[in-house]
Amino acid sequence: KAMATPRKAGIPLGVMKVLDPRQLKPDSTEAERIMTVLDETIVKLEITRLIPRITGSLDRYAVMLGPEITSSLLELQKLSMEIQQLHTSPGDAKTIRAAEKHLKSSLRNILRLFLVNPLLYHGLKFEVRVRESPADAFIKAFMEFRDSMLERLLTTPDEEREMIQFMKDVSLQVEKNTEVISALQAQLEGLIQARDEEVSKKDKEIENLKTTMEDLAKNCRTEIRLLMKEGGKQKKGDEEASQERCARLKEDIQHLGTQFSALVLKHRASELVLRMEKCKTEREIQEWIQKYDTDMTEKQTTYDELQIAYNEEKQQLAVLMEKHALLIQEYTLIEEERRILQEKAEEAAREEARRNQAATCIQAYWKGYFVRCKYKSLRKKGKGKGKGKGK
Repeated sequence: KAMATPRKAGIPLGVMKVLDPRQLKPDSTEAERIMTVLDETIVKLEITRLIPRITGSLDRYAVMLGPEITSSLLELQKLSMEIQQLHTSPGDAKTIRAAEKHLKSSLRNILRLFLVNPLLYHGLKFEVRVRESPADAFIKAFMEFRDSMLERLLTTPDEEREMIQFMKDVSLQVEKNTEVISALQAQLEGLIQARDEEVSKKDKEIENLKTTMEDLAKNCRTEIRLLMKEGGKQKKGDEEASQERCARLKEDIQHLGTQFSALVLKHRASELVLRMEKCKTEREIQEWIQKYDTDMTEKQTTYDELQIAYNEEKQQLAVLMEKHALLIQEYTLIEEERRILQEKAEEAAREEARRNQAATCIQAYWKGYFVRCKYKSLRKKGKGKGKGKGK
């Protein structure tokens, strides 16, 4: 058989299956039979969920249920109480099994009566208010199983193989992307760590050079003071030697100062190169982040579109379900009105038949009376003529 539900505009068949498999019907006799069994099981579960609430207010629903279902529910309630008493008090296991078997038979009979009259079940479904219970979770799980089974029945072996292959390809691509991202992250962490170590090493060297220069300057100033003191003491005798030594020390100071300046320039150039490498690495990181954000934005947009389509389909389903419920209620009222009109018509027909029968009896009685009266009058006339001839 062909699909009974048409495809909606703009939505592929595969997407419809993923969004809401209940919108599609099975395309084979075996699948339809399987789905019929599952649907009947769901209806039986829902009826079983309603039975405790109905038996609790049986007087209220007795007119709607009818005498046969009402008596069956009373019998089921009685059996439930007997089984509870048997379980609470020590008794024969054979008796308990027999009572449970009787209870199951009574419940199957009640379910059969409800299934024969689906309008009664739908009317009670909207009339009876049942509190949430673990049975609701079981029914919901069974409905999900029914939808999953329908989706499996609608999926051809080729489509299933294509779906499995597609999932494998997606998983493989995700694994490859994860490996690439992990490798890039490890490489980035290694570069950042190497840069930090290099900068830390350069900073330590600069600090050591600064300390060395400060110590050297302090030593030079100390030596100059000592030389000046000695020169003051031996000013006259050692003035030339002191001047030569001061000149040599000044040259050393200038030379060390030149070396210090060269080292500062060299380290500044190294720092500039490191800063440029840092900026380049940060730009690469920013580009990777932007690329990741772009990919995630596209995927999020696709997901949002699918979510919007799903929400629209869900809203349409809710509207159709509400319309279906209203039609069921209207159909129940129309059937009730038809039944009342039919009963009135039958009563009028019976009344008309009684009136016709009474009119027939009256007419027959009147004809008999009229014939008897006419016959009596004829007899009287005949007797009068007979006497006249005799005289």
